[in-house]
Amino acid sequence: MLLDLGMVVGGLVALLLAGDLLVKGAVNLSLRLGIPALLVGMTVVAFGTSAPELLVSVRAAMADAGGLALGNVVGSNIANILLVLGAPALISAMAVGRDIARDYAIMIGASVLFIAVAFTGQIGTWQALVLLGAFTLFMVDSIRRGLKARVEPDELEGADPGIGWPKIAIFLVLGCIGLPLGANFLVTGATAIARDLGVSDALIGLTLVAVGTSLPELAATVMAAIRREGGVALGNIVGSNLFNLLFIIGTAGLFGTMTFPPEMFRLDLWVMLGASLVLAPFIWRAAPITRVWGVVLLLAYAGYLWVLVQTGA
Repeated sequence: MLLDLGMVVGGLVALLLAGDLLVKGAVNLSLRLGIPALLVGMTVVAFGTSAPELLVSVRAAMADAGGLALGNVVGSNIANILLVLGAPALISAMAVGRDIARDYAIMIGASVLFIAVAFTGQIGTWQALVLLGAFTLFMVDSIRRGLKARVEPDELEGADPGIGWPKIAIFLVLGCIGLPLGANFLVTGATAIARDLGVSDALIGLTLVAVGTSLPELAATVMAAIRREGGVALGNIVGSNLFNLLFIIGTAGLFGTMTFPPEMFRLDLWVMLGASLVLAPFIWRAAPITRVWGVVLLLAYAGYLWVLVQTGA
């Protein structure tokens, strides 16, 4: 058990460090090649921050641990809203603008599509292609909008004109090596723990792995709250959740068929949709997420985890 816990912790650390290096290297490489900064943020950075979920889910699908892969994404989306937005709100109330409304509506649509696909019982090849097709449409729309609204390089987090080509190459290589290694350690350790404790892969994915792979978003959102950049924080969450549902599960589905655990239909899918809808009043009214609402979100997440543990779902 101690060895398995060590693999989980080591895997999480490797994922966090490698993901950070990959994002820094990719951002600076893209900017040096003359790609618009906003376009880089919507593609390279969004992919980089979602890379832990992607590697964990693909590795789990290949290891015939589909419950872990699906639980990872569903649990990560729940954590992104209730935990990752709730905790920073305790530091500083986060202002919310209406400029994110379009992407938020798309995120809700992606959640409904994902749940509809879930009722087929599994994520196989054709379900994966449906999700990836929807993701392609979203990216085409994002790129079209991004090309119309360019952002200066110094506005993109991680951009540093002083970083040379050798350093960029090192960042990319270490990131690409560290992510699969970290994912392998994390999935192997988490699956072993699940079997030792007699609980399902889905429960481990919904809790331990989901929170672990949401740590990059949590760190970024806390910094955004400290800098009073609520719009940036919310934008990161919306983008990450879209990537999780459409791209990550769609990609993982091409590597192995993943069957939805029955318990996911009783609670988790609906908590994910409900948590997403909770944001609607803040976005449509451009109302700030205050400390009081931060406490409410955190209590809701704690309640959800308590129910999971009690039911062993």
